[in-house]
Amino acid sequence: MLANLRNPNLRIFSLCFLILTLDQISKFLVQRFLRLGEERVIIDGFFSLVYWGNTGAAWSMFQGSNTVLTIVAIIAVVALYLNRKHFEIHHPLGQVTIGLMLGGIIGNLIDRFRVKYVIDFIYFYTYQRGGGEVGFPAFNIADAAICTGVGLLLILSWRKEVPEPETNPVSAAPGS
Repeated sequence: MLANLRNPNLRIFSLCFLILTLDQISKFLVQRFLRLGEERVIIDGFFSLVYWGNTGAAWSMFQGSNTVLTIVAIIAVVALYLNRKHFEIHHPLGQVTIGLMLGGIIGNLIDRFRVKYVIDFIYFYTYQRGGGEVGFPAFNIADAAICTGVGLLLILSWRKEVPEPETNPVSAAPGS
């Protein structure tokens, strides 16, 4: 089995499958133990498990755009798959990048088809002086994988290209 992981495509799809599996199991558990809209405080003033439905994109932008975002996600999966060789497929970090992004996008896409919204359940927050709560938007494992993949993609794009060593035919000639 491990010998098969030498294949870059197999590594990409193995990571994709791992992210997809973790994402869907966690969302199944959220649906099993929480009601839509419910919040369970784990660490008061810092972290809660929630069951929130998001018909928008990241940070709840474009709420109510589930159909459009479903189409965009399908196009993104196809584009990533077809163009994976351009993401340094022979570099392990490039393979991780594509595996994370594909797994995350497909995980959220399954939600959009299955329940017509993305299930978010990880919620970090703090209390303001004078009352009220300020929180980071709720997210899920798929969201975390997509963001990590995009971050890695940015890192890969900033790397300096290593120039190919030049061969000088004049210095290689006999007697020079």
